[in-house]
Amino acid sequence: MLWLYYATQKKDVFLLVTINSFGCFIETIYIAIFVAFATKKARMLTVKLLLLMNFGGFCLILLLCQFLAKGSTRAKIIGGICVGFSVCVFAAPLSIIRTVIKTKSVEYMPFSLSLTLTISAVVWLLYGLALKDIYIAFPNVIGFVLGALQMILYVVFKYCKKRSDSLEKELEAANLPEVSIDMLNVGALASPEPAEVTVVPTASKCTCSALKAETENGHGVKNGTHCTAA
Repeated sequence: MLWLYYATQKKDVFLLVTINSFGCFIETIYIAIFVAFATKKARMLTVKLLLLMNFGGFCLILLLCQFLAKGSTRAKIIGGICVGFSVCVFAAPLSIIRTVIKTKSVEYMPFSLSLTLTISAVVWLLYGLALKDIYIAFPNVIGFVLGALQMILYVVFKYCKKRSDSLEKELEAANLPEVSIDMLNVGALASPEPAEVTVVPTASKCTCSALKAETENGHGVKNGTHCTAA
Protein backbone atom coordinates (compact mmCIF):
# COMPACT_ATOMS: atom_id res chain seq x y z
CA MET A 1 0.00 0.00 0.00
CA LEU A 2 2.85 2.38 0.80
CA TRP A 3 4.56 1.60 -2.52
CA LEU A 4 1.31 2.34 -4.34
CA TYR A 5 1.13 5.69 -2.58
CA TYR A 6 4.77 6.31 -3.50
CA ALA A 7 3.99 5.45 -7.14
CA THR A 8 1.37 8.19 -7.24
CA GLN A 9 4.12 10.72 -6.52
CA LYS A 10 6.35 9.56 -9.40
CA LYS A 11 6.10 9.37 -13.16
CA ASP A 12 6.65 6.42 -15.49
CA VAL A 13 6.37 3.81 -12.74
CA PHE A 14 3.62 1.67 -14.27
CA LEU A 15 5.35 -1.57 -13.27
CA LEU A 16 5.55 -0.39 -9.66
CA VAL A 17 1.79 0.17 -9.68
CA THR A 18 0.88 -3.15 -11.29
CA ILE A 19 3.08 -5.41 -9.19
CA ASN A 20 2.08 -3.82 -5.89
CA SER A 21 -1.60 -3.87 -6.83
CA PHE A 22 -1.33 -7.60 -7.51
CA GLY A 23 0.63 -8.04 -4.29
CA CYS A 24 -2.07 -6.32 -2.23
CA PHE A 25 -4.72 -8.55 -3.80
CA ILE A 26 -2.80 -11.78 -3.08
CA GLU A 27 -1.86 -10.76 0.46
CA THR A 28 -5.50 -9.90 1.20
CA ILE A 29 -6.50 -13.43 0.17
CA TYR A 30 -3.75 -14.91 2.38
CA ILE A 31 -4.89 -12.92 5.40
CA ALA A 32 -8.55 -13.82 4.79
CA ILE A 33 -7.70 -17.55 4.66
CA PHE A 34 -5.63 -17.26 7.82
CA VAL A 35 -8.37 -15.45 9.71
CA ALA A 36 -10.95 -18.01 8.55
CA PHE A 37 -9.03 -21.07 9.79
CA ALA A 38 -7.00 -19.67 12.69
CA THR A 39 -7.83 -20.18 16.35
CA LYS A 40 -9.86 -17.55 18.15
CA LYS A 41 -6.82 -16.12 19.91
CA ALA A 42 -4.76 -15.89 16.70
CA ARG A 43 -7.74 -14.44 14.82
CA MET A 44 -8.22 -11.65 17.35
CA LEU A 45 -4.51 -10.82 17.34
CA THR A 46 -4.48 -10.67 13.52
CA VAL A 47 -7.51 -8.38 13.41
CA LYS A 48 -5.90 -6.04 15.95
CA LEU A 49 -2.68 -5.87 13.93
CA LEU A 50 -4.64 -5.18 10.75
CA LEU A 51 -6.55 -2.33 12.35
CA LEU A 52 -3.46 -0.89 13.99
CA MET A 53 -0.89 -1.21 11.19
CA ASN A 54 -2.64 -1.58 7.84
CA PHE A 55 -5.41 0.90 8.47
CA GLY A 56 -4.41 3.10 11.39
CA GLY A 57 -0.70 3.37 10.47
CA PHE A 58 -1.28 3.80 6.75
CA CYS A 59 -3.98 6.41 7.25
CA LEU A 60 -1.74 8.34 9.65
CA ILE A 61 1.18 8.35 7.17
CA LEU A 62 -1.15 9.33 4.35
CA LEU A 63 -2.63 12.27 6.24
CA LEU A 64 0.69 13.58 7.54
CA CYS A 65 2.43 13.39 4.17
CA GLN A 66 -0.51 14.79 2.29
CA PHE A 67 -0.98 17.86 4.46
CA LEU A 68 2.47 18.52 5.92
CA ALA A 69 4.70 17.87 2.89
CA LYS A 70 4.50 18.91 -0.73
CA GLY A 71 6.16 18.15 -4.04
CA SER A 72 9.51 16.33 -4.02
CA THR A 73 9.72 16.47 -0.24
CA ARG A 74 6.60 14.36 0.04
CA ALA A 75 8.05 11.77 -2.37
CA LYS A 76 11.29 11.61 -0.38
CA ILE A 77 9.47 11.10 2.92
CA ILE A 78 7.23 8.38 1.51
CA GLY A 79 10.21 6.78 -0.24
CA GLY A 80 12.18 6.68 3.01
CA ILE A 81 9.27 5.06 4.83
CA CYS A 82 8.93 2.46 2.04
CA VAL A 83 12.64 1.69 2.24
CA GLY A 84 12.37 1.14 6.01
CA PHE A 85 9.51 -1.34 5.67
CA SER A 86 11.19 -3.10 2.75
CA VAL A 87 14.39 -3.59 4.76
CA CYS A 88 12.29 -5.09 7.58
CA VAL A 89 10.71 -7.50 5.09
CA PHE A 90 14.10 -8.61 3.77
CA ALA A 91 15.54 -8.85 7.29
CA ALA A 92 12.69 -11.07 8.52
CA PRO A 93 14.46 -14.33 7.44
CA LEU A 94 17.40 -13.52 9.74
CA SER A 95 15.66 -15.43 12.54
CA ILE A 96 15.39 -18.44 10.22
CA ILE A 97 19.07 -18.10 9.29
CA ARG A 98 19.94 -18.19 13.00
CA THR A 99 17.84 -21.33 13.42
CA VAL A 100 19.54 -22.98 10.43
CA ILE A 101 23.01 -22.26 11.82
CA LYS A 102 22.04 -23.45 15.30
CA THR A 103 20.32 -26.68 14.25
CA LYS A 104 22.36 -27.27 11.06
CA SER A 105 19.11 -28.08 9.29
CA VAL A 106 17.40 -26.34 6.35
CA GLU A 107 13.98 -27.76 7.17
CA TYR A 108 12.48 -24.32 7.83
CA MET A 109 14.19 -22.52 4.91
CA PRO A 110 12.97 -23.78 1.53
CA PHE A 111 15.41 -23.19 -1.29
CA SER A 112 12.73 -22.21 -3.83
CA LEU A 113 11.59 -19.28 -1.67
CA SER A 114 15.14 -18.02 -1.13
CA LEU A 115 15.91 -18.30 -4.84
CA THR A 116 12.73 -16.45 -5.84
CA LEU A 117 13.36 -13.62 -3.38
CA THR A 118 16.94 -13.25 -4.60
CA ILE A 119 15.92 -13.09 -8.26
CA SER A 120 13.18 -10.60 -7.41
CA ALA A 121 15.67 -8.42 -5.54
CA VAL A 122 18.07 -8.46 -8.49
CA VAL A 123 15.36 -7.53 -11.00
CA TRP A 124 14.03 -4.67 -8.85
CA LEU A 125 17.55 -3.47 -8.22
CA LEU A 126 18.15 -3.21 -11.97
CA TYR A 127 14.77 -1.51 -12.39
CA GLY A 128 15.64 1.05 -9.69
CA LEU A 129 19.02 1.73 -11.30
CA ALA A 130 17.35 2.17 -14.68
CA LEU A 131 14.97 4.73 -13.20
CA LYS A 132 17.79 6.23 -11.10
CA ASP A 133 15.52 5.84 -8.08
CA ILE A 134 17.50 5.18 -4.93
CA TYR A 135 14.39 4.31 -2.95
CA ILE A 136 13.66 1.37 -5.23
CA ALA A 137 17.26 0.23 -5.68
CA PHE A 138 18.62 0.45 -2.12
CA PRO A 139 16.35 -2.05 -0.28
CA ASN A 140 16.87 -4.58 -3.05
CA VAL A 141 20.64 -4.44 -2.53
CA ILE A 142 20.02 -5.67 1.01
CA GLY A 143 17.50 -8.19 -0.31
CA PHE A 144 20.06 -9.58 -2.76
CA VAL A 145 22.74 -9.94 -0.07
CA LEU A 146 20.40 -11.69 2.39
CA GLY A 147 18.95 -13.91 -0.36
CA ALA A 148 22.41 -14.98 -1.48
CA LEU A 149 23.34 -15.71 2.15
CA GLN A 150 20.27 -17.92 2.54
CA MET A 151 21.11 -19.93 -0.58
CA ILE A 152 24.73 -20.39 0.52
CA LEU A 153 23.59 -21.66 3.92
CA TYR A 154 21.08 -23.97 2.25
CA VAL A 155 23.73 -25.52 -0.01
CA VAL A 156 26.24 -25.90 2.84
CA PHE A 157 23.94 -27.47 5.41
CA LYS A 158 21.97 -29.49 2.88
CA TYR A 159 25.22 -31.05 1.59
CA CYS A 160 26.46 -31.77 5.12
CA LYS A 161 23.16 -33.32 6.15
CA LYS A 162 23.02 -35.43 2.97
CA ARG A 163 26.55 -36.66 3.54
CA SER A 164 25.78 -37.54 7.16
CA ASP A 165 22.62 -39.40 6.15
CA SER A 166 24.45 -41.40 3.46
CA LEU A 167 27.13 -42.38 5.97
CA GLU A 168 24.48 -43.51 8.42
CA LYS A 169 22.77 -45.60 5.72
CA GLU A 170 26.07 -47.23 4.81
CA LEU A 171 26.63 -48.19 8.43
CA GLU A 172 23.14 -49.66 8.64
CA ALA A 173 23.68 -51.58 5.40
CA ALA A 174 26.90 -53.04 6.71
CA ASN A 175 25.04 -54.41 9.75
CA LEU A 176 28.23 -55.41 11.51
CA PRO A 177 27.68 -58.12 14.17
CA GLU A 178 28.34 -57.32 17.77
CA VAL A 179 31.46 -58.91 19.24
CA SER A 180 31.44 -59.87 22.89
CA ILE A 181 34.48 -61.19 24.74
CA ASP A 182 34.13 -63.77 27.48
CA MET A 183 37.03 -63.14 29.83
CA LEU A 184 36.68 -66.59 31.40
CA ASN A 185 37.08 -68.28 28.03
CA VAL A 186 40.01 -66.02 27.19
CA GLY A 187 41.68 -67.05 30.45
CA ALA A 188 41.03 -70.66 29.71
CA LEU A 189 42.62 -70.34 26.29
CA ALA A 190 45.62 -68.51 27.71
CA SER A 191 46.38 -71.15 30.35
CA PRO A 192 44.66 -74.43 29.46
CA GLU A 193 44.41 -77.17 32.07
CA PRO A 194 46.42 -80.34 31.39
CA ALA A 195 44.41 -83.04 29.77
CA GLU A 196 43.61 -86.10 31.85
CA VAL A 197 45.74 -89.05 30.86
CA THR A 198 44.23 -92.49 31.09
CA VAL A 199 46.71 -95.33 31.45
CA VAL A 200 45.56 -98.53 29.89
CA PRO A 201 47.40 -101.47 31.38
CA THR A 202 48.90 -103.91 28.96
CA ALA A 203 48.40 -107.55 29.37
CA SER A 204 51.31 -109.48 30.81
CA LYS A 205 52.26 -112.89 29.63
CA CYS A 206 53.69 -115.09 32.23
CA THR A 207 55.28 -118.41 31.71
CA CYS A 208 55.41 -120.37 34.82
CA SER A 209 57.54 -123.37 35.26
CA ALA A 210 57.56 -125.78 38.08
CA LEU A 211 60.16 -125.13 40.58
CA LYS A 212 62.96 -127.44 40.48
CA ALA A 213 64.02 -129.24 43.49
CA GLU A 214 65.07 -127.22 46.40
CA THR A 215 68.39 -128.68 45.94
CA GLU A 216 68.82 -126.82 42.57
CA ASN A 217 68.09 -123.26 43.91
CA GLY A 218 69.30 -123.75 47.33
CA HIS A 219 66.17 -122.08 48.72
CA GLY A 220 62.46 -121.89 47.97
CA VAL A 221 60.66 -119.14 45.93
CA LYS A 222 58.28 -117.08 47.89
CA ASN A 223 55.41 -117.15 45.43
CA GLY A 224 56.04 -120.58 44.15
CA THR A 225 56.04 -119.22 40.53
CA HIS A 226 58.50 -117.54 38.20
CA CYS A 227 57.04 -115.05 35.73
CA THR A 228 58.57 -113.56 32.67
CA ALA A 229 56.86 -110.45 31.21
CA ALA A 230 56.24 -110.73 27.48
